[in-house]
Amino acid sequence: MKGSITEDHLYLDYFHQQEDCLLPLHTSVSLFLLSYCDCKTFRVFLVSPGEIPSDFQFTDKTLPEALEFCLIKRCQLPAVVQNCCLPAVLEKNGTFCRAGLAVVLRHIIHKTFEADPSKKEVLDLLGFKKTCLKACAEVSEWTRLCETSIPLAVEDFLRLPPDQHQCIPVEILQLEKKLGEPVRVHNDDKIRRQKVQQNSLTQKASNTSSEEKSREIQESPPANLEQSFSKLTVQKNPVSTRREPSHIRKMKTSELPPLDHVFAEGLYFTLADIVLFPCIHQFWVFCKNHQDKMLELPLISSWYQRVQEVPGVKKAATKCRLQLVQYQGSSSSQAECPQRPCITSDDLAEENEDPQFIGGPRPTMTKLMANGIEAVFSPHPNPTWSLEWESLPVAVNPGKGKMSGDRALRKQQQLNNLVALVRKLARPGDVIVDFCSGGGHVGIVLAHILPSCQIILVENKELSLIRAKERSDELGLNNIWFIQANMDYFKGTFNIGVALHACGVATDMVIERCTNVRAAFVICPCCYGFIQNTAKFTFPRRNTWFSADLLIRQLSSFPLNAGE
Repeated sequence: MKGSITEDHLYLDYFHQQEDCLLPLHTSVSLFLLSYCDCKTFRVFLVSPGEIPSDFQFTDKTLPEALEFCLIKRCQLPAVVQNCCLPAVLEKNGTFCRAGLAVVLRHIIHKTFEADPSKKEVLDLLGFKKTCLKACAEVSEWTRLCETSIPLAVEDFLRLPPDQHQCIPVEILQLEKKLGEPVRVHNDDKIRRQKVQQNSLTQKASNTSSEEKSREIQESPPANLEQSFSKLTVQKNPVSTRREPSHIRKMKTSELPPLDHVFAEGLYFTLADIVLFPCIHQFWVFCKNHQDKMLELPLISSWYQRVQEVPGVKKAATKCRLQLVQYQGSSSSQAECPQRPCITSDDLAEENEDPQFIGGPRPTMTKLMANGIEAVFSPHPNPTWSLEWESLPVAVNPGKGKMSGDRALRKQQQLNNLVALVRKLARPGDVIVDFCSGGGHVGIVLAHILPSCQIILVENKELSLIRAKERSDELGLNNIWFIQANMDYFKGTFNIGVALHACGVATDMVIERCTNVRAAFVICPCCYGFIQNTAKFTFPRRNTWFSADLLIRQLSSFPLNAGE
C-alpha cells in the first residue's frame, strides 16, 4: 500500500461469493453492520488469499453499493495486522490493531456514534450496559455462538452439495433452543409484573368488548333512538399502569410468567441480532426450495421476520443486495417490547485495599499458621533483579496505570522478578508477546529496557489497552504494538511469551500458544478460585501425572479461595 495511514483501515477476508453470499460470513456481517450504521469512517480493504489478476475489476454484486473497496493480497497487510485473524481494524497511527469479529463490530459502532452522536439507535445495539458481545468466547456462550459457531456452521452448510443437506446444523438447532428459553434481563422481576398487569388489562378489555357487543345485539334500539343513546355514552379514562395493583405486587417471583424472546438476546434489538441476521438469511436462502425444513425452526423463522421490521434493517439489506425471504405461516408481527429499564449503577465496586498490608498472599499464610506451620522470611536471593524504579521515567511505573500506591508497589515487586527472567532470555531482534497485558505494566517496562526487541501487547479489554497506549506515547516508544483481540485471534510467531496474572483458563491458553510456536515463556498465573472445564480446556491437563479422582480429593480437602 502506498502512502501513510491517514484513517482507520478495515481489513476483511475475501474468499469468494456463492449466489448473493459473500464468504466468509464474518465479512458479510461486517459489511451489513457498516450499511446499517451508514458508516463511512473506514477505508475498507478486501484481502484475497491468492494472487490478484492485473486486470481484475470488482463485478461482485454482493458488495454494498455505497462503499468503496480496495482489493489486496494477504502479504500486503501491514506487519501488525499480519499477526491477526481478520476482520481487523488498524488505527491511523499504525500501531493499534483490533481483531476478531466481536471486537471489530463494537469498534464500528463506537466510531459511528463518535462521528454522529445523533445516531443513538446505533449505540443502543450494545445494550443498556454497553456489554453486548464484549466478553470473550471462552467465557460467554453468546459471544461464542455469534462470533464462531453460527457463522462457521452456516459456511460449512453452504459449501456442501445440495444432496448432502439432510440435517440442520447442530448450531442452528442450538439457537432455536435458546430462543425458546425464558429471558433474563435487568429489572426482570419488575418487567414480569408489568406483563401480568398488561395481560390482565388486555383480558379485561376483551371481556368488556364482548359483553358490550352482546348487549348491543340483544338490546338494539330503534333506528330513531340510536343517536340519543350515543350521546349518553361515557368515555372511559385509561387506567394508569405506573404502579401495579396490590395483588400483583404481592405475587411471588416463582408465580410470575417468564419473558419470551423478542430478539436474539431477549427483549431488545442488539448487535447479536445484527451478527446472526446475515447468517440465518443465507441459511434461509439456501433452503428456500426445501421449506419443509423451516417448519422445524418456528422460533428462528419468527425472529427472522421480526428483525426485518426493525427500522433500518431492510434498508441495510438492500444496500448489501440481500433478497429477504418471506415465509407463509411465520409470524411477522412485532412482539410488544417493554420499556427499556433504567440503570441505577453499572459501576463495579472497587476492591477495598488494606493500607496496613503491602504484598504477600494473606489467605494462604493464615491457613499455614492455623495449621501450625511457621513461615520464615528471608531477603530476596537475587537483589540485583530489582529494577531501579527511581531512575526510570514516570510513565514506566505501574502507578501510571490508574493504580493505588500500595498496589503499585506490589506490582513493582512482581515485575522485578518477571522482567529479570525475560531480560536473561531475550536476544536483539526477538519478538516478545505480553498476553493478557491489561494496562501494559509488563510490556511497557520490557519495551523501555529492551529497545532492540519488538514488544506486542495482546489484550481483550479496550480501555486497558488504551491506557497502555497513552503511557507508551508519553515515553515515545517505537518498538511496541497494541492488539485488542481475544487470544485466539493472535496468530503471529514470537520468541518469548509473557503473562502476569492471566485469569483462569487464560494461563493455560498462553502456555499452549507458546509451546505451539516453540517459544520460551515466563508466566505468573492468576488464581482460579476453582478449577472447572471449559469449551477450550478440560482438567487435569496431564492424566499421566494426576488422576481426576486424586485431584478432586485433594481439592475437596484444601479448597481454594479467590485471591490466593
